[in-house]
Amino acid sequence: MERITLDPEKTFQTIESFGASGAWWAQVVGGWEEPDAESGLPKRERTAQLLFDKEKGIGLSCYRYNLGGGSAQSGKGEFSVPTRRTESFDTESGYDWSRDANAVWMLRRAAQYGVKDLVVFVNSPPERFTVNGMTHCDKPFRSNLAEKRYPDFVRYCLDCTAHFRAEGIPVRFLSPVNEPVWKWTGGQEGCHYRPRQVRRLLRLFADELDKRPDLSDLRLSGAENGDIRWFNKTYTRIILGDPKIRARAGAVDVHSYFLDPPSALLRRLCGDRLPYLRRFRRWLDRRFPGVPVRTSEWTHMQPGRDWGMDSALEQTKIMLEDLTILNVSSWQNWIAVSDVDYCDGLLYLDAETRTLAPAKRYYAFGQFSKFIEPGSVRIAADAGASLRAAAFKKGGSLAVVIANFGAEAVEAALPDRVRAIYVTSETLSLAPVPAETTFSFPPKSVTTILIAEEG
Repeated sequence: MERITLDPEKTFQTIESFGASGAWWAQVVGGWEEPDAESGLPKRERTAQLLFDKEKGIGLSCYRYNLGGGSAQSGKGEFSVPTRRTESFDTESGYDWSRDANAVWMLRRAAQYGVKDLVVFVNSPPERFTVNGMTHCDKPFRSNLAEKRYPDFVRYCLDCTAHFRAEGIPVRFLSPVNEPVWKWTGGQEGCHYRPRQVRRLLRLFADELDKRPDLSDLRLSGAENGDIRWFNKTYTRIILGDPKIRARAGAVDVHSYFLDPPSALLRRLCGDRLPYLRRFRRWLDRRFPGVPVRTSEWTHMQPGRDWGMDSALEQTKIMLEDLTILNVSSWQNWIAVSDVDYCDGLLYLDAETRTLAPAKRYYAFGQFSKFIEPGSVRIAADAGASLRAAAFKKGGSLAVVIANFGAEAVEAALPDRVRAIYVTSETLSLAPVPAETTFSFPPKSVTTILIAEEG
């Protein structure tokens, strides 16, 4: 029998949020006003409830809104899926705030549900500001933001953020650069930036924020590099090495992709995931001690829809590793809803029937987001050789997430004062089960144990 042991006195990072993005599904689902057959709510409202409601959903505490570049208006460029085209508020004569209404509706509902970490992120600058007049590059590894348009792009992003705030949507973070290392020559909106270009751009944002008292508390996010192995330290240095940018950012955002090579050959060439996490964490602690790290994107990067526990457990594995090795303060899934034949999203969308259905990933994610509140502090936890655990405390309570990746049940002795247990497995979905002094963790399962502290 294993034993779950906790040490509340040994503490690590403070948790900010768990979340996902609205790219690109929100611009579709945000317009579904007809009633949902099961709940009777408008379908878009039911979707918001599933994502943001703490009781009837999984209580996401972070939501990322994609500030689009305008490919939907112009029809320019090569896109793999039509729904990846986005609208832009930018026009020749000013701003058209009536655009992107469906996606803005979902952003507003996230705010109304009390989501605190609202992020505006940009894949490509608006078409008017790009070199080729499109929202993706036509030359590999060449930035598509025209040099003379840097100040215009800065003003545009901040004007949009200020507009949202004036509309009662308290955006907290602005991420103007997304995965700058890639070439971005098609498929979706995107823009390549060299490290020095990211530094120049973010410094302009920091300078402009000095002139915007209404945005004095807005935080910059970045650089959201797409692969922690390639140039991640370089992009991190340009953010944290500039005192003014660092003061406006206060953290570094990374993406946790591509760290589990699918073949033995790639594993020999690239190495395993965990050493990369440990090396980056050690390097960051030496160079920039005390700076938080956020995982701002991850998904499986595999074709085909997966509804079951295999992908849910893979997601859980990455979350636990990022939380306990990289010590991330926020963990964000790439998209909340998927409309394609791909292993991503927490919910799957059927465009023909205009319905949504949860994958097991939705419930597994909820084992974290529903019970680990913003402001919780991670504490030391051990679950023996057969289980993996991460534990968090806030106020007078503890939440422990435990994964059993094996094909057999594992019995373990639990700490005292267990007040509730919730399980996601092949047969259970965020289901409450009786709280006992010992517990048999089902095979291929994710469990959250809620414990009342002494005193």
